[in-house]
Amino acid sequence: MNNQHIAIIGAGTAGLAAAIVLARQGHHITIFEYVEQLAPVGAGLLLQPAGLAVFAHLGVLEHALTLGAKVTGLEGQLPSGELLVDSHYHEAGPGLYGLGIHRATLCHVLVHALKTEPFQQKVTWRMGVDLEKIEDRGVEARLYGHDKAGKFDAAFDLIVVANGARSQLRPADWVVLDRPYPWGAAWTIVPECLALDKQILHQFYHGASVMMGILPTGAIPDAPNQRLSSIFWSLPSSQLAGWMRKQGEREAWLADVDKCWPIAAQWLETVIEHPEQWFAANYRDVVMRRFGQGRIAVIGDAAHAMSPQLGQGANMALLDAWALGQAMGVSGEPDWSAVWQKYHTLRASSTHFYQWLSRQLTPLYQSDSRFAGWGRDFAFTWMYRIPYVRKEMAVTISGLKTGMFRGMKVADVERR
Repeated sequence: MNNQHIAIIGAGTAGLAAAIVLARQGHHITIFEYVEQLAPVGAGLLLQPAGLAVFAHLGVLEHALTLGAKVTGLEGQLPSGELLVDSHYHEAGPGLYGLGIHRATLCHVLVHALKTEPFQQKVTWRMGVDLEKIEDRGVEARLYGHDKAGKFDAAFDLIVVANGARSQLRPADWVVLDRPYPWGAAWTIVPECLALDKQILHQFYHGASVMMGILPTGAIPDAPNQRLSSIFWSLPSSQLAGWMRKQGEREAWLADVDKCWPIAAQWLETVIEHPEQWFAANYRDVVMRRFGQGRIAVIGDAAHAMSPQLGQGANMALLDAWALGQAMGVSGEPDWSAVWQKYHTLRASSTHFYQWLSRQLTPLYQSDSRFAGWGRDFAFTWMYRIPYVRKEMAVTISGLKTGMFRGMKVADVERR
């Protein structure tokens, strides 16, 4: 495709990855970001094999591996000590693994790539910008906003909306569903957990109303020798603001954890000291009837926010960026109808599958339903005994499914 002038709104995972892909194709990129300086806030996240395949495609995998934490599988434990979930990436394919990574590290890796040659000359940064509206005028796409200098508007060949789950810029008539989940999580980041296997995402369940996660998170660029773990504790969204703010709540919480998982409780007592350590994460469910049309595209959480139950948010954002590059990697003048047809072919079925599955599974782990917890424990105990089901679960967690009985290959994504 002839070089286009492209605006990317949002410097998160989807936006930064898309900037690398499109700049490598020769397009001129302008990144618009609301904050004055990038300082990502949030718990660690797990990059699945699908997301790491995109990292390889972007040429940033080796950099990420130096700071992230290799994860070989997911284990979910009941109070009895029995493993309800016991899924390992090698069951999906030889050599597959995940990578626990701090959000600041993820941002650092992508920004570092954008600020080195040959991308540096292709990318313009507009920080501290509040965008209010975008328009597709047929012959151009236009955005409107303001910064310290005042109001402005600018024209581009394409506008890519990638500013997160709460985006106000995605076209309203594309949105089918946009609602908050009733449950979220309290999270904190602490020194690495040495009491448990450092290559496993550990989860702990008691019914559907109690869930805790401990994720190896690697290190941040400013302190590469301090390895970290992220802790997640599931809560109804209405309880997040007051979590552990009252006197004695820390001790009561640790006592409850100790009754079910004493090894984890003993470690938590050494790293959880102040209520200020905890932060709130709220989730949304966003469904769209399309992700691109004309001169507008929507990618990442802005296009398909979901519960983090399957750990696919960052991976889907990276796959969006990869697919956008594949769709625009043609010669000649742009045919936007053909671009979006190819993009939807690559991304629609996978996105809809993971959103549907996440919506089905979330109440089994985050709800007040006693039946949901009991049914989950009964069903999963038997399901993991069936080799075919074990493999399909591992493929699903790896982010490689494009439908119930279809999937993609890592090698197809890695190729440049």
